Amino acid sequence: MSNPVTSNQAQIGVTGLAVMGRNLARNLARHGYTVAVHNRTAARTRALVEEFGHEGDFVPAGTAEEFVAALERPRRLVIMVKAGGPTDAVIEEFAPLLDEGDIVVDGGNAHFADTRRRERALRERGIHFVGAGVSGGEEGALNGPSIMPGGPVEAWEALRPLLEDIAAKAADGTPCTAHIGPDGAGHFVKMVHNGIEYADMQLIAEAYDLLRTVAGYEPARIAEVFRTWSTGRLDSYLVGITAEVLAHTDAATGRPFVDVVADAAEQKGTGRWTVQTALDLGVPVSGIAEAVFARSLSGHTGLREAAAGLPGPRGRALDEGEAARFADRVEQALYASKVVSYAQGWNMVRAASEEYGWDVDPGAVAAVWRGGCIIRAAFLDRVRAAFAADPALPTLLADPGFAEEVGGAQQAWRETVAEAVRHGVPVPGFSAALASYDALRAGRLPASLVQAQRDYFGAHTYRRTDRAGSYHTLWGGDRSEVSADI
Repeated sequence: MSNPVTSNQAQIGVTGLAVMGRNLARNLARHGYTVAVHNRTAARTRALVEEFGHEGDFVPAGTAEEFVAALERPRRLVIMVKAGGPTDAVIEEFAPLLDEGDIVVDGGNAHFADTRRRERALRERGIHFVGAGVSGGEEGALNGPSIMPGGPVEAWEALRPLLEDIAAKAADGTPCTAHIGPDGAGHFVKMVHNGIEYADMQLIAEAYDLLRTVAGYEPARIAEVFRTWSTGRLDSYLVGITAEVLAHTDAATGRPFVDVVADAAEQKGTGRWTVQTALDLGVPVSGIAEAVFARSLSGHTGLREAAAGLPGPRGRALDEGEAARFADRVEQALYASKVVSYAQGWNMVRAASEEYGWDVDPGAVAAVWRGGCIIRAAFLDRVRAAFAADPALPTLLADPGFAEEVGGAQQAWRETVAEAVRHGVPVPGFSAALASYDALRAGRLPASLVQAQRDYFGAHTYRRTDRAGSYHTLWGGDRSEVSADI
């Protein structure tokens, strides 16, 4: 741990003391920092100090003025409130009280475009604004999250000792935090993290569905399968908690817990943001998109009830021997699909980095995600190593190690998707990942026909394979070809 500066004032302040803000303040105090705490509702501030004051030094503040006065200069102020309007309101309340060189950190799930706007506005007032993605939920906030700060380098250097202290530590002891890049880079990377999280969870859910419907396994047995997988290349936080959930029995009914939970998944919006932004950037993130749409479809209960009687296959469960072999194939399909989805996420980060001039280090992103965050997984260290070996790596699928593994899994992957189709089990995540893999490796895509159609009905032109330039065919005339470059 770093040695905090000795002062009668607080080294850092946290305003917004809901669960995440409260736990982040406690984390800082536990690491020896004096923390100013403030909340719009003063009762919440008092409750924090009364309940957790023994964990460290807190300076409660009842007003914005008291809060700012409690901070040593340059002031470091962390905002932990709801994204959107509430964040803007807090910034407008505190900014007039701050001085040039002070640092405002937004640790909420802000949209990166809002972060870019806020950073620009505060920069004009001489105030450093840091949009910091914080992943790990309430437990991570307290015991060590993955922290993805974006903003001025000077602000990062001032925050670095504190953030490295409170961040999760990877297996090699490295703090899971790093300066991601300017303005909105940190919140952008956090958004993509959440998008990958959506894809990862959907793939795991599809694996569960296949093991239950096709292999005929009960949840407790599937839990054991996931526990076995978590000792190998699928070792990850999400696979680990899946085993715990599937092994849990509902106390009220005695049934498997997963069977008493309504099958309508909710979402807070970051996955949707990821897909919308990917469309704006022109980056294909089909795995994330299918996960978002799967959650959407699950919530349309009326539509599902109306379609429940539609014809389709209802395959019988496999016999014991074939079920075990099928489970092995599902593991390979899950791993290969996971690599494709993560690769799509990194492709999106790279595209945004180029679009906005962020110069994001893809290996550093992998390193930050190795601990604390929801998608933390053993294979992320290999991702970090892949980008360290080749910073210009165009896609994870081009890395020799990942290419060999995914290629080796493809037969089992294809058989898994085919078996799902035969049994009528929806696997949009597995299918989208496989389609993306096949599209990338294809020598020629039917997009040539799509472009020809566009030229036919809208004179949108096309390029040829045998010479440079853009062309248009006179479809309504003699069908001669004319140059569109004139």
